[in-house]
Amino acid sequence: MTDSPIGYVHSTESFGSVDGPGIRFVVFMQGCRMRCEFCHNPDTWNMGGGTPYAPQELLDQALKYKNYWGEEGGITVSGGEPLIHIDFLIEFFKLAKEAGVSVSLDTCGQPFTYDEPFFSRFEELMKYTDLVLMDIKHIDNEIHKKYTMHSNTSILDMANYLSEIGKPMWLRHVLVPERSDFDEHLERLSEFIEQLDSVEKVEILPYHRLGVYKYEELGIPYKLKDIDPPTAERVENANRILKTHKYQTQN
Repeated sequence: MTDSPIGYVHSTESFGSVDGPGIRFVVFMQGCRMRCEFCHNPDTWNMGGGTPYAPQELLDQALKYKNYWGEEGGITVSGGEPLIHIDFLIEFFKLAKEAGVSVSLDTCGQPFTYDEPFFSRFEELMKYTDLVLMDIKHIDNEIHKKYTMHSNTSILDMANYLSEIGKPMWLRHVLVPERSDFDEHLERLSEFIEQLDSVEKVEILPYHRLGVYKYEELGIPYKLKDIDPPTAERVENANRILKTHKYQTQN
């Protein structure tokens, strides 16, 4: 066995095209503390599951696909919530950078805190992170608590910190009718995003029902069964309010 930290992986995707620039090897870590009503991966929630990997072991698996990544592609670590495995991520990202690989972190930001020992570990992780993809589920804290079971304070704190250090960000917002699709909340979210300095891309992710079968298999009640996906008009409205056209990337 190795002394390296162990990370618990739910699954991997060899040719991801929506999780950062270019073609990417995507790692989905196991475990998440949030319970978003609209989560389409409830099978990643369990903190005790997943397949154990040492950092070098996982990197070796990813590097098998390096020839397909081109100049823009690389590795993205998603979840679940990858920051639960922060010590593993630090070692994994460090090894990836030593191998000349672009690495992105896809996170909900909920574990973020300025408290130690987390904050020093996060600062270390950012040294090896090229891009952060971050979900902002809802700008209103009380509504965020209602639909995710957690406050959004740490999430907004993390976005502000990433802005302060100039870390490139792609921000994502899941548009859910009767939950997050209200103009007043979209306006507030737009104001928050506009005061950040390192946002390269803003994406609207329309709610869908593709993960409903997972809830049925896991025996978890699905609370949005009577809610339809947003109309094209409401998606366009959200894009307009969040000014997504303003944010350009090289992707």
